[in-house]
Amino acid sequence: MRIRYLPLLVVGLFALFLGSCGRTAKLGKDPVEKVIAAMTLEEKAYFVTGTGMQISGRDNQKEVRDPGSPGVGRTQMLVPGAAGTTYAIARLGIPAMVMADGPAGLRISPTRENDKAFYYCTAFPVSTLLASTWDPELANKVGQAMGNEVLEYGVDVLLGPAMNIHRNPLCGRNFEYYSEDPLIAGKIAASVINGVESQGVGTSIKHFAANNTETNRNALDTLVSERALREIYLEGFRIAVEDAQPWTVMSSYNLINGVPASENHDLLTKVLRDDWGFRGFVMTDWFGGKDAPAQVVAGNDLLMPGTITQANAILKAVREKRLDEVQLDRNIKRVLNVLVQTPRFKGHKPSNKPDLKSHAEVARLAAAEGMVLLKNSHSVLPLGPGKKLATFGNASYDTITGGTGSGDVNEGYNVSLVQGLINAGYSVDEGLRRLYGGYLQKAKEQRPQAQEFMPQTPIAEMSISPAQVAMLAEAMDVALITIGRRSGEFFDRKVDGDFNLAAKETDLIKVVTNAFRARGKSAIVVLNIGGVIETESWRKVPDAILLAWQAGQEGGNAIADVISGKVNPSGKLASTFPIRYEHVPSSRNFPGVVVAAGNGSSTPELTDGLSAFFNPKPSRITYEEGIYVGYRYYETFGIKPAYEFGYGLSYTSFEYGKLSLNSQTFSGEITATLNVKNAGKTAGKEIVELYLSSPSLKLDKPALELRAFAKTHLLNPGESQTLSFVLKPRQLASFDPANSAWIAEAGKYEVKAGASSKDIRQSASFMLENDLMVKKESSALHPNTMINELKRVSAK
Repeated sequence: MRIRYLPLLVVGLFALFLGSCGRTAKLGKDPVEKVIAAMTLEEKAYFVTGTGMQISGRDNQKEVRDPGSPGVGRTQMLVPGAAGTTYAIARLGIPAMVMADGPAGLRISPTRENDKAFYYCTAFPVSTLLASTWDPELANKVGQAMGNEVLEYGVDVLLGPAMNIHRNPLCGRNFEYYSEDPLIAGKIAASVINGVESQGVGTSIKHFAANNTETNRNALDTLVSERALREIYLEGFRIAVEDAQPWTVMSSYNLINGVPASENHDLLTKVLRDDWGFRGFVMTDWFGGKDAPAQVVAGNDLLMPGTITQANAILKAVREKRLDEVQLDRNIKRVLNVLVQTPRFKGHKPSNKPDLKSHAEVARLAAAEGMVLLKNSHSVLPLGPGKKLATFGNASYDTITGGTGSGDVNEGYNVSLVQGLINAGYSVDEGLRRLYGGYLQKAKEQRPQAQEFMPQTPIAEMSISPAQVAMLAEAMDVALITIGRRSGEFFDRKVDGDFNLAAKETDLIKVVTNAFRARGKSAIVVLNIGGVIETESWRKVPDAILLAWQAGQEGGNAIADVISGKVNPSGKLASTFPIRYEHVPSSRNFPGVVVAAGNGSSTPELTDGLSAFFNPKPSRITYEEGIYVGYRYYETFGIKPAYEFGYGLSYTSFEYGKLSLNSQTFSGEITATLNVKNAGKTAGKEIVELYLSSPSLKLDKPALELRAFAKTHLLNPGESQTLSFVLKPRQLASFDPANSAWIAEAGKYEVKAGASSKDIRQSASFMLENDLMVKKESSALHPNTMINELKRVSAK
């Protein structure tokens, strides 16, 4: 009987074997290489050109051959309001990977069709504030909270953090970026990345690289020296990559020395992968680049949000043997290696119910920790309980949480400054509150409705008569005057009425301060801004100035925490406030010039906005200041700022003990230690900044450069804490283009511990006996298309 059934068994096993041989590969069950081999050429071209975003009039339509793949607009079916998705191939087990903005919190739609629920996200403080905390541990907590919302709302990759350098204060997206210094930018960004990715979702650091201008940004050729690139504009990205290994990097719109960033093999392969060891994938900024095959070759693995034109160009290039299919497969493999880590691939079912209450607490804590006390004459702050406050300025009532564009967040509420003061137990003048409320409501009704992503027209400050101010000065205890600023994507800021205060704003500060001071009372200015402004012309007028930045949805509560003394301000500036705009080393060439076709001549007729984005004019900008950006310039050439880099006051004072080095000669590393004591009467935190002044026999060097920093815990009066800093060869080195290497020159190194770049409290020195080649880099990024020879800014 067994023999009779044996032939049937053999036939069945053979059929099973044939079936397994013919089974379609599945991602997660089969090696990635096998999955790629099972793709058709069309699927490969579609896969490296993303999908899912609908923009009217744009070429982002593609034929969807796989019913499981989200086409244009299908992102809305996955996570409404997300920025885009990758191309799904259901037969191969490849789901779509969902990506959403942005740096200050998750940007998705708060409402959904046929759904009464709300899907609000937490508006965290902007990056300029987060950098001002100088607190990587706190930044990590912000990242964790942000990442949890990404996870629970069904997004796989957060398009942030953004970490371009504050080269010029007028850059419209400086609020999304951290600092003029790459060390702070890199360390804070790495902490945010690690926090976000601890939740099982990814990040995309952007915009890589040298994207420091919004005007004409996708046709702007950045002419910059290799040394400035390596030391200033790439260094923060390097730190973030090596410390945190983000899942993805987003290439920028601009050209770098004649080559579009998304088509730049030197940048995306030699530097990012070969020099830094990046293991994730690179995506374009949305609609970035023009030559899809060149992008593939350069190592730009994913083109977002993807167009049929790009897919067809890739198909044609492969068929005509201009693009090796092996290169296409390499890019796909990088994307798939990340995709298998995503929550969507792992089958996570989003709850759509993140803990917004606890995240708001994190946002409030971070906001208070990053506010910077710029002035506090006669210790008018903190204010005692129960004070009666007269609150002036539009932003006291319509407090700005963050910037516009992809960096905006759809939060559920916004605590205004006035509401925060009321919550803290202060009394505010109700008549003034009603007056501003009516004025703002009417102004909003009359102004044109803004397009999506576009900033609305600013509302001019309300006029208030000296007689009204005098009445309030009689009745109230203290005046608060809030100055607000908003900026965002597609536009750079202007000098008049933005960097410089408008006449109505300076008049308001003077009239209010004089009226209150005449009655022996104080006036305090609160700056609700995302980037640097001019302060020199008016900062002597008020009694105190609190830089509150754009503090997110809990901004009003956080400002009240600082004003009341519930939180002792410990934030310090991560970017310099110059005395006037003309002192900024890049002021002579920002935001660039249009390059006329044919003869190489130029004209300053630049345009900005959404129409200019889709119809850009070829233009260029020369980074003629080289490495001398921010405090490196001001300190080296003796240009006095209004408020220097690293500056920030406290309600207490700190004493620095002797700075000790564990050796007088450098050998491998050196450790610097010092003791910090709270010498005042109020508990507080102190940030210690460690600068290095280096020998400059072969390469010119800034007067000093930030090489480490640390923030104490909350020190009670009389309490001390010992801080240690380890300096390794990389911190001693500068980039030598002639040798494509980081070189530390022999000689004497001065270590300086300070409370700011000017307020140096302690110093010590050590010797490096011989020149030290720290690291050899790829030969890359040579500025071979420069119009004018790049030169260092002179002291003149």
